[in-house]
Amino acid sequence: MTEGFAGVYRADGLPDPLHDSQFYDGIPARRLVAWLIDTLLIGLTAVVVSIFTLGILFWIFPLVMTVTGFVYRWIALGRHSATPGMRLAGIEYRDRNGEKFGDSLSLAHTALFIICFTSLFGQILSIAAVLMTSRHQSLPDLLLGSAAINRPV
Repeated sequence: MTEGFAGVYRADGLPDPLHDSQFYDGIPARRLVAWLIDTLLIGLTAVVVSIFTLGILFWIFPLVMTVTGFVYRWIALGRHSATPGMRLAGIEYRDRNGEKFGDSLSLAHTALFIICFTSLFGQILSIAAVLMTSRHQSLPDLLLGSAAINRPV
């Protein structure tokens, strides 16, 4: 076992959900709040982008939303290991070693998130995973070994 952030001991990189449950308390609700905030910010950004094209991009608004969301998440996760919504909700992502996301992991996580989000089956599986796994990991988290945790103080 190694000592990690906030003096927590863990066998792998992430806090143990049984011994360090404070890192996972309320994560599903916090993830929902973060998603709602981020969706609002992405939508507003996509509207502004579409307006700057004199309305031409409104014809392909779902694509504009997807591209805007992809860039938004990729940059935010790469810089802060959390989107602005996640930061407001008090959570952040950690990789399998307990470290904050880097550029490549943020890209992979964002790509998997978008794939899951654009598929009803992927959304259902991901939400079920968040509600049923001990670390409240989504489908992209399970595939990459990452987890959203309450931001350590």
